[in-house]
This record gives sequence, structure tokens and C-alpha cells, in this order.
Amino acid sequence: MTGYRRGDVVLVGFVFTDETGVRQRPAVIISSDAYYRGRDEVIIAAITSRTDRVLVGDHLISDWRQAGLLFPSVATGIIRTMKRGMIARKLGAMPRADMGIINGKLRMTLDLGTTEASETG
Repeated sequence: MTGYRRGDVVLVGFVFTDETGVRQRPAVIISSDAYYRGRDEVIIAAITSRTDRVLVGDHLISDWRQAGLLFPSVATGIIRTMKRGMIARKLGAMPRADMGIINGKLRMTLDLGTTEASETG
């Protein structure tokens, strides 16, 4: 993927749930560099400044300024695949410690904690 890497915090166009418009929002790239080979998509986790509600799979970003964010923020368990062309620009990079926690939250949320995911969920 040219110009972006896993862990980059980017500004992307999120389509409203009712598909009536698009709003620019921050997100963190969670897909691997290998994923991009031959693809025009990127996998991202949404970021919100709503820190009063941290749900399962979410992570309150410790060093949000270093990540290029304007406000205290939460990397959410809301995962989307989108076209790379929907990335407006790079805001920063998720600090290593925060990205490590996000990785753990992804493993937990997707039940990837062991070599075999639970079939019962």
C-alpha cells in the first residue's frame, strides 16, 4: 500500500448508516501490508472522541496527541473495509503501546486468542 501502513491514523469518509451522506472521521489502519498486495481496499477501525462509552473491543487511546488526534479518543471495535481512495489524509501514527493494546482487543473481539477460534463464540 503506497503511502500508508498498518497503525497509521487516517481521515476517512464514513458513509452514514442511512446512506444519505458522508462524514470525515479518523480511523486506524489495522490490515497488514501483505493484505494490500493486489487489493484496492484497506481495513480500518473507527476512532471516536466519545470517551464516556468504552465498549467491548474498544480502547481508550493513551497518547492521542501523538496519534495525530485533536481530542481524547477511543479506537473502537467497529471494523470496516473500504477503498483506499476514501482516505483523505494521514493524521499521524498510533503509538506502539496503544497499537499493542488494539491488537489484543482485535484478537479478543474476533476470538483469535488461540490457534483455533472457538466455534461456539
